[in-house]
Amino acid sequence: MQDRSLSRRSVLASATVVAAGAAMGAAAAPAVAHGRDQRLKQIVARMSVEAKVGQLFVPYFYGASATSPSQDDQERNLRELGVRTVAELVARYQVGGVILFSGWTNNIHAPRQVAELTNGVQRASLALPTPVPSLISIDQEHGANVRIGSGATQLPGAMALGAGGSLSDARTAGRISGTELAALGIHQNFAPVADVNVNPANPIINVRSFGADAREVGRMVAAQVTGYQRAGVVACAKHFPGHGDTGQDSHTELPVITHTREEWERIDAPPFRAAIAAGVDSIMTAHLQVPALDPSNEPATLSPTILQGVLRGELGFDGVIVTDALNMTGVRTKYGDDRVPVLALKAGADQLLFPPDIDVAYHGVLSAVRTGEVTEERLDESVLRILRVKDKVGLLDGSPFTSPRQVDRVVGARAHRSAADRIAEGTTTLLVNENRTLPLRRGQRKLLVVGASAAFPTDDTRSTVPELASALAALGYGTTHLVTGRAPDAALIDQAVAAARGRDAVVVTTDDVGPGSAQRTLVSRLLGTGVPVVHLAVRNPYDIAHLDGVRASLASYCWTEVELRAAARVIAGRVDPRGTLPVPVQRADDPAEVLFPAGYGLSYGR
Repeated sequence: MQDRSLSRRSVLASATVVAAGAAMGAAAAPAVAHGRDQRLKQIVARMSVEAKVGQLFVPYFYGASATSPSQDDQERNLRELGVRTVAELVARYQVGGVILFSGWTNNIHAPRQVAELTNGVQRASLALPTPVPSLISIDQEHGANVRIGSGATQLPGAMALGAGGSLSDARTAGRISGTELAALGIHQNFAPVADVNVNPANPIINVRSFGADAREVGRMVAAQVTGYQRAGVVACAKHFPGHGDTGQDSHTELPVITHTREEWERIDAPPFRAAIAAGVDSIMTAHLQVPALDPSNEPATLSPTILQGVLRGELGFDGVIVTDALNMTGVRTKYGDDRVPVLALKAGADQLLFPPDIDVAYHGVLSAVRTGEVTEERLDESVLRILRVKDKVGLLDGSPFTSPRQVDRVVGARAHRSAADRIAEGTTTLLVNENRTLPLRRGQRKLLVVGASAAFPTDDTRSTVPELASALAALGYGTTHLVTGRAPDAALIDQAVAAARGRDAVVVTTDDVGPGSAQRTLVSRLLGTGVPVVHLAVRNPYDIAHLDGVRASLASYCWTEVELRAAARVIAGRVDPRGTLPVPVQRADDPAEVLFPAGYGLSYGR
C-alpha cells in the first residue's frame, strides 16, 4: 500500500493544487485554474489511448468485495463482464469509475463493508500504469430511490423536501448525505433530480422531483447542489433536458417530450439553469426525444444539438456530462451497443454510464478513436473534465482511501439522524381534516394499521405497514396491523373490515391508487365501518383524488422510516403538519379541475 501511494504521488504530484492558492484572492483565481489545468493536462499526456478511453466508463459489477466476492458474484461477473472481480475490471479496462447498487449487484451491505469495497477499487486504480483514483458513483437520491440503507442516515426525498419548502433543509440534507457518502469513499452522487413533475402519471420521475413549479424546483436543486458539493461530493443534476412531462419510462421505451421551445424554456430549463448557476459539477442526460430542441429526434443522450448546442452553448455548462444508463431501452432503439457510446461521446457526453456490455462499448469507442471518427483531441477534452472533478473532490491530492474510524464517526451519526427527523417533520402534508379527525384524541389508543406496504428501498425485510404500526406503538398506541397490499382481494378486504371493528381508529396506507384500484374498495369499506379512518398516501400525493368520503388524509411522499416516523408524530399530534403540496392534485374524473392546488396544506391551528 505504501509503495503504491508513493508511486501515485510521483505520477500525480503535478496535479496538486497548492492550498495557498486559495488565499491568493479572486484576482488570482484564473491563474490558479489555468495552472491546475496545465498540471492535469500533463497527466492526460502520460495516458495511453486505452487508458483515456477507460476513463470515460462507469460500469456496474457484482459483489461486496473488490477482490474476493462470493462465488456466485464471481460467476455473474464472468458471464456479464468477462472478469471475476471489480479489481480485474479496473485492471482490464482502466475505467475512470464504477457505480454501486444495492440488492441486485450485491455491492452494499453495511457502511464498513462499503468503505472496504471502495478502498479496494482505489487500490486497483492506483495499480494501473497511469495511477488515477476512481470516481466512485451512486444513486443516493433518498426517498423513493435509496442505495445505502441500514446504518446510513435516511433523509426525506425530493418531493418531501419540496413540500417542506425550506432551502436550508434541502441544503442540509444534501450536506449530510454528501458527508456520509464521502466518508464511505463515494465521491459522485447522481442527484439531485432537476425534472419538473408536471405529469401526475409520470411513471419514472414522480416523487423523485421536487415538484411542479419550475422556479421552486430550481431553488431546491441549487440548494442541494450546494449541500452536496460543500461536502466534497460531485453533484449531478438530472435528467437533461427534462423528464418531468412524460407518461413513458425510458428504461423500457423511448419517450417523446412534446413541449414547444417556449414551454421547454418555461418548464424544463429553469432548474438546470439554477444548477449551473450554483456550480453543479455534472449533469446527466435523458434518453428521450425533444423535437422542439432537435427535429432529428435523436435521443437527447445522442444529440449534438441538445448537448453541445443547448446545454454547453446556450446554458454555458462546461462541467461533466454523464449519460443516463446505456443499458436502457430509450437509448438502444436505433443503434447497437458498440455505437451508442461512440455517438454519445460525439454528441458531447463525457462519462459513459452502465454500458450493457463493457467489452463491446469500450472497444467500440477505442475503435472510433483509432480510425479517427473520434479525434484524440475530443477524447482528451472529456478526460480533462473528468480529472477536474476528481481533483476538485480531493482524489488527486492526498489519499483516496477512507478509514473505519471515519465511517464510524460520520455515517449515521446521531446529529445527522436528529436533523433528518427534524426536516421530515416539516414535510408531512395534511390535505383533509373534517370534524377535526386529526390529531387522534387521547382516548383513541387502540389502532389498526392496514393497507399497502411497500418494502423499504434497501431492506426488503421491512415495509410500510408494520413500520408505521411500530412508530405509532412507540408513541404509546396499542397497534395491530394487517398488510393488504396494493391489490387486495375480497377476502383480504373482508379481513381488514373485521379487524377494524372494536378499534378506536384505523390508519390506512395507499400506494399509487388508480381509477380501478382495489385500494379504493378497501378504503370505502373501512369508511363504512363507522370507525374513524385516517388515510396516509405513502408515495403519490395524487391518491386522494381517487378516494371519496375520506375525512382525514395525509401525504408523506415516501414510505421509508424517516417519513413514517414523521407521519406518526403528526397523526399523534406530537407535531403540527407543516408541509404544503409541491404539485397540484387534479380531480380524477376531470383533470382540468384542480382539487387541491400546489401550496395547499392544512395545519391543526386552522
